[in-house]
Amino acid sequence: MKEGKVIKVSGPLVVANGMKDAKMFEVVRVSEEKLMGEIIELDGDNASIQVYEDTSGIGPGDPVARTGDTMSVELGPGLLTSIYDGIQRPLHLIEKEAGAYITRGINVPGLDHKKKWNFKPLKAKGDEVEGGDILGEVEETTLINHKVMVPPTVVGGTLEEIKSGDYTIDDVVAVVKDEDGKEHEITMVHKWSIRRPRPVKEKSIPVEPLVTGTRILDTLFPITKGGAGCIPGPFGAGKTVTQQSLAKFCDAQVIVYIGCGERGNEMTEVLNEFPELEDPNTGEPLMKRTILIANTSNMPVAAREASVYTGITIAEYYRDMGYNVALMADSTSRWAEALREMSGRLEEMPGEEGYPAYLGSKTAEFYERAGYVKCQGSEGRTGSVTAIGAVSPPGGDLSEPVTQNTLRVTKVFWGLDAKLAYKRHFPAINWLASYSLYGDNVRDYMKKEVSEEYEPLKVEAMNILQQEASLEEIVKLVGMDALSPKERLALETAKSLREDFLFQNAFDYEDAYTPLKKQYWILKCILTVYYEALPLVEKENFSFDEFLALPIMEKVVKAKDIKKEELEKYEDLHKEIQKAIQAYGSKFQLEA
Repeated sequence: MKEGKVIKVSGPLVVANGMKDAKMFEVVRVSEEKLMGEIIELDGDNASIQVYEDTSGIGPGDPVARTGDTMSVELGPGLLTSIYDGIQRPLHLIEKEAGAYITRGINVPGLDHKKKWNFKPLKAKGDEVEGGDILGEVEETTLINHKVMVPPTVVGGTLEEIKSGDYTIDDVVAVVKDEDGKEHEITMVHKWSIRRPRPVKEKSIPVEPLVTGTRILDTLFPITKGGAGCIPGPFGAGKTVTQQSLAKFCDAQVIVYIGCGERGNEMTEVLNEFPELEDPNTGEPLMKRTILIANTSNMPVAAREASVYTGITIAEYYRDMGYNVALMADSTSRWAEALREMSGRLEEMPGEEGYPAYLGSKTAEFYERAGYVKCQGSEGRTGSVTAIGAVSPPGGDLSEPVTQNTLRVTKVFWGLDAKLAYKRHFPAINWLASYSLYGDNVRDYMKKEVSEEYEPLKVEAMNILQQEASLEEIVKLVGMDALSPKERLALETAKSLREDFLFQNAFDYEDAYTPLKKQYWILKCILTVYYEALPLVEKENFSFDEFLALPIMEKVVKAKDIKKEELEKYEDLHKEIQKAIQAYGSKFQLEA
């Protein structure tokens, strides 16, 4: 292909001429060092290129070689357990070739092309197949079987040949002849452009919750498998820790974790800890179902923009196999900052706070790739991608553009509160500011799988917490004595909800993860105290100090310590609470 020449360099933006036949988003190699870049603007003979590596030393006259390909990722066995940079270069291979620092122009494949995988066919010669059909599978890890599919771009036809045995990802394992008689050789790997969503048959309304094991999320603000949510919050409120907890405990089958523009020490913690973590569902190492994409704040800014697309394309690939995938992007604010920098260098008209005018559409474009779908293919399988993005608004200002544009396209808002974090209340999610629009979607699932009482208990808990917020102002002004007995009971119950239900200790093995049924029982026990005490508090001789000193109250505080395998103990505790408070109430009847 004809080469262009560099005529201007502005940080990560390089302008080249002689690029008349180039295409938008085409990958190019800049200078003799072959730095990877992507065309983001075309103007006659000139092309503006965002370079994914440091451009120091690049100058006018340096060659720009076109590749003819768009920015793509390799999809095939070997993705799981990998740690990539923002453009799917494995960090362990870069370390082997270049040491601790990423050398400019280094070009390493995203997958191991020499390793042999045992391919087991699930179709036979002569079968009718179409794009998306599963031809066979490979045991990628002990947790995940990798489905080898007919690429979506291949039109359906007849399976002319299929093999079993040990092959590399480049070996032909099947041949499909389409309706026109053209033969397509199928290998275990194919490339896919990161900016192009993978096709699906149809999107469906998600109705199954993504169980995270975090009580405030699952009970009060649930997210569905295939949903989109955001976690905005100021510095130090716990965005990264919350996302790491979700990645560890949620019941998705595959995890894609993107560290986009985060501090190096935070990402190092993730890279060091994840390989050591144990999957609580299987006891196997968590990395066996995880892909990490690390693009730290000191890496070239343009690669941040690519990293979120790299992650969501890999997530869509596993979704197409029929898996439920959870994608964590930490943080989309850094991604938006990369958009702002490139937009500024392109001299585009700035929008609010300097962000490009297309920030809203780019944000929507990313989150719209989440969803619960019917996958391509004739098997009728379903899969999902749940996208959860952390947002880091400067100074915790939730009115800034990135947060506002994210809230427009996501249905779950888990708002982190610095005041709660300073009080050491974790997760520091503000129950008065947060919301979930998936409540109606999961209601039937919760009724069937958890309890018919799930919805009324949730509503009552939220009412009590909201009541506490309005009563706090009165207490500050005139003291607790100004409250009616019912209001005082609401405050005591709200305190119990905060300390014994919403607060979770991530360092306590039993408390770090709570199954749905256990969440329901803890909440029911707390609210049973409220319901049973409600008719008593109006009695003349009722004493709150005496009531709170009842031995049963200590058992309610320790309700969350009951092991998840011993749920029958909650039924006994529930009966014990009713019995103890009714016995306490009977003394007022005797006095009357």
